[in-house]
Amino acid sequence: MIVPCIDLMDGKAVQLVQGRRLALEVDDVLGLLERFRRYAWLHVIDLDAALRRGRNEELVRELCTRAPMRVRVGGGIRTVRRAEALVEMGADQIVVGSAAFKGGHVNTLFLSALKKGLRRKRVIVALDTIGGRIAIRGWRERLDLEPAQVMEELEPFCAGFLCTDVDREGTMGGANLAWFRSLRRATKLPIIAAGGIKSKREVAALERLGMDSAIGMALYAGRLHRLPAT
Repeated sequence: MIVPCIDLMDGKAVQLVQGRRLALEVDDVLGLLERFRRYAWLHVIDLDAALRRGRNEELVRELCTRAPMRVRVGGGIRTVRRAEALVEMGADQIVVGSAAFKGGHVNTLFLSALKKGLRRKRVIVALDTIGGRIAIRGWRERLDLEPAQVMEELEPFCAGFLCTDVDREGTMGGANLAWFRSLRRATKLPIIAAGGIKSKREVAALERLGMDSAIGMALYAGRLHRLPAT
């Protein structure tokens, strides 16, 4: 299944290459809901919140309220109260990344509190990876950890994982299917794959692994406009 992505920055929907270079921006963010309406899920990521330079609060609220599909929201979720507030806005699930780690290790104290406050089924853990290592704080800091090393430890606290290959994010250079296969062997929980996905063949290959495909650039560029939603 394809999951369209709306990444927010300065009140616009953007696509960044490898998390840094701006490659595309859309002013009519709410108009994307009509474009993506046939899909079952939508990802909304507040990049400004992730980078600690403000929030796109009203846009996030409107997207959650108006979306005709289920919505996952991520970006800058550092407290249980913030996660609860997003659910109150209408988010079906929240995506937590940086806060899932502390001191280079899994932050079990925070994740336990999050699980208690929201229940496990509402929590997705983001395992964004640069050069094989988990990247946090808006992809600006790398940990000495690989996703497969921590998945088992994280499983009790979440409903699944959002695994982004940042090295390929926004490039439409093709998905690293070998990497995603290795992640599939590390956990039985659902995995949403992201990073470089550009073709129907890759989406189908990920589906055979039991993974959904979170896609931004290829959808905005019209590469996958004829692909069925499910």
